[in-house]
Amino acid sequence: MPTTAVTICESPNDLALRTADTIVDAAAAAIRERGRFLFVLSGGRTPEKAYSLLSQANRAIAIDWSKVFVFLGDERMVPAVDPRNNFAMARRTLLDRVPIPATQVFAVRTDGRSAAAAAAEYNAELTRFFAADPHNASDRFDLVLLGMGEDGHTASLFPNARALDVKETWATWSPPGLLPPSVDRVTLTYPAINSARQVLFVVAGEEKATALYEVLEGNASPTVRPAAGVHPSGGTLTWITDRNAGQLLKVTGNHQS
Repeated sequence: MPTTAVTICESPNDLALRTADTIVDAAAAAIRERGRFLFVLSGGRTPEKAYSLLSQANRAIAIDWSKVFVFLGDERMVPAVDPRNNFAMARRTLLDRVPIPATQVFAVRTDGRSAAAAAAEYNAELTRFFAADPHNASDRFDLVLLGMGEDGHTASLFPNARALDVKETWATWSPPGLLPPSVDRVTLTYPAINSARQVLFVVAGEEKATALYEVLEGNASPTVRPAAGVHPSGGTLTWITDRNAGQLLKVTGNHQS
């Protein structure tokens, strides 16, 4: 089991700052040690402020964007221009604001295809990327950024979903969970996530407090709370939460277990 670090922040601004600074540090370390940074973005509302902070001059210049490769942890099967599209949010808040080469950004193509076809296409793209790896690195991301829903789902790994059992591919598809929006999804699988060097969860909101407690301190089953199935093998696991989400936890600040 990886070491789990938990930080509870006092404000949404502090949450975003800590998230952005953690990403900057991870990028610097990866580029220094391996010559590039393989970064998996999370969708949803929670990371938007952190992405905006990364695009501001004082942090943007701290990352060599020519050596950053960006991927998506999951995507909603809505048009690329739809505001619910995770990649659209990432472009608006970060990717269009920093000098990252377009060839180093790997999005899930959602237009004119089914979720199953989009997942197969994304899986093939990831397979080709790592197969052509000139750095002789193992097949793993450097940092996977994740959120968690009030039902305990992460990426688009939903409670009791068949996607939880997919082991042979980087990506798969999933029908909608119980939470909106009610659209099919493409998601990274547990093996893809758990192979990462670092996984960073960012969680905010009182409505997530029960699920967060059950995942971190209540021995939740991954079938019921899928975030509980994230345990990077040979990597680190970090949780940054706001006070509302972390209100049921025994920890009151920085904590390692």
